[in-house]
Amino acid sequence: MPKHSGRYTALAEKVDKQRYYTPEEAMKLVKENATAGFDETVEIHIKLGVNPNKGEQNVRGTLLLPHGTGKVPRVAVFADGEAAAAATAAGADRVGSEDLVEAIEGGWDEFDILVAHPSMMRIVGRLGRVLGPRMPNKKAGNITEDVGGAVENLKGGKVEFRVDRGAVMHLGIGKASFSDEQLLENLGALVDAVMAARPSGVQGRYVVSAALTSSMGPGVKLDTRVLTTGK
Repeated sequence: MPKHSGRYTALAEKVDKQRYYTPEEAMKLVKENATAGFDETVEIHIKLGVNPNKGEQNVRGTLLLPHGTGKVPRVAVFADGEAAAAATAAGADRVGSEDLVEAIEGGWDEFDILVAHPSMMRIVGRLGRVLGPRMPNKKAGNITEDVGGAVENLKGGKVEFRVDRGAVMHLGIGKASFSDEQLLENLGALVDAVMAARPSGVQGRYVVSAALTSSMGPGVKLDTRVLTTGK
């Protein structure tokens, strides 16, 4: 097992590993434990009762967090003509077509999110192996004719959520410097979106477990009944 620092060990002792905390209790504890020398990201990790290998159960979606994430993502856009101009005006960090495809093929990766105009997918498609899950995706709203609007939303706090191969969802919901209320509102918005995305074929428990943590802090287990019902 990996060895933790003395700081982490001391923080972990403040967390009752046998207890399931309400979101309010967990948020307070996570913020208290965010003592690294930078503004740590507050993260939520949710285990869902789905089988990601079944296409219809591969939970994925987007939402605008009420208070953003505290980080403005670097957005690169595949577009030309008027669409390229709109993306640039909206604040895209890089806009291109064939030249952008060639740059990524050559190893350029100074971006967090990719957006593509539908007309560009004929050349973007060849990046599938290079980009993997970072490929622009219709379900995530990253393949759209309104590339300018997409850039504005992403810069303004729009995030994508999706389960990994282990049916776990990982997402930053803000910074430790946010107020408890801001972080809890962001958390509530995410949980609502995840619940709304429940596949119809899922039987039994949908939210199996969940935990809050900060970038460098220990995890705090959440009471999923309170998390999903607010009671």
